[in-house]
Amino acid sequence: MTGKYKICLATVLLLAASSCSSVKQSLRKEYTVVSYNVENLFDTVDDPKVPDEEFLPESAKKWNAERYQKKLNDLSKVIAEINPAELPELVGLVEVENRSVLEDLIKTQPLSAQKYGIVHEESPDYRGIDVALIYRKDAFQEISHEVLPVVFSDDPEFKTRDILHVLGKMRNKQVHVFVNHWPSRIGGDEKTEPKRILAATVLKTKVSQILAADHKARIIILGDMNDEPANKSLYETLGADSPDSGAKLVNLMMPDDAKGLGTYFYSGNWNMLDNIVVSNGIIDSKKVKVVQDKGFIFNADWTTFTNKTGDKTPNRSYVGDKYVGGVSDHFPVYFKLIVR
Repeated sequence: MTGKYKICLATVLLLAASSCSSVKQSLRKEYTVVSYNVENLFDTVDDPKVPDEEFLPESAKKWNAERYQKKLNDLSKVIAEINPAELPELVGLVEVENRSVLEDLIKTQPLSAQKYGIVHEESPDYRGIDVALIYRKDAFQEISHEVLPVVFSDDPEFKTRDILHVLGKMRNKQVHVFVNHWPSRIGGDEKTEPKRILAATVLKTKVSQILAADHKARIIILGDMNDEPANKSLYETLGADSPDSGAKLVNLMMPDDAKGLGTYFYSGNWNMLDNIVVSNGIIDSKKVKVVQDKGFIFNADWTTFTNKTGDKTPNRSYVGDKYVGGVSDHFPVYFKLIVR
């Protein structure tokens, strides 16, 4: 075979391989979208700009490299087991210290089997924790991102997490993804509720702008809202109703919440603090379909702890300063999306 024909053959093979690769990506139909509060994912390095003293080797918790690596490995395993056949395409993460811990997470097996991208910005949160999005580069392409600050004019010293807004493409269809971690209930539900309502207002304002420009916009809202689907912040302020309501925004966790299920266990009660809200552009679209029109809780036995009353609750990393070696104090939630 002459050199000329060798070059031609190599070119043909290269084009064929490229064509197969693009076909594989374009034929992707099912997407798994996850929201996970990973409970204090801190590294072991002291950052003077972040109040991370609680999670250092010399702290009372004795947070060290071995414990850190175990947590990374366990989190990676949880995320992968949500869809064993195909690693999740989008994962909203809550309670991460910085970009470095995200880079360490996506290097662990089995997540390292896919190339995950990272969207993250530092938040002004008083605890030094942020929200982030990791995504499979073969399934989602980031176009842009921004942060929506949550500022309290009546309490300017209180610093919380920004809301992360990511615009991207999923099978050539634009999708808006929001990752949230609203202010906690520490101090009492009623006393702290106005702060969560304000966070919901910030989110609602942006969502309304998007829907005003395109009423068919595809919007996915993930995160730990520290409120349940029927609470004022989600139900009234954001306007997220049940999947069968026909509302502009629907909460995919409402069906499980109605059954008394939850993602966080406190004082003998289950709370559905982790929510997934989507727009009508997803729930009622002919080209995009939510599987079973609902979200799901992932609670594999190995991620649970059986308490004295027999409840299988999320097995956390610490109880106070005592290390118990669990994964997180929250169960992750997820939904599956068919894109035609």
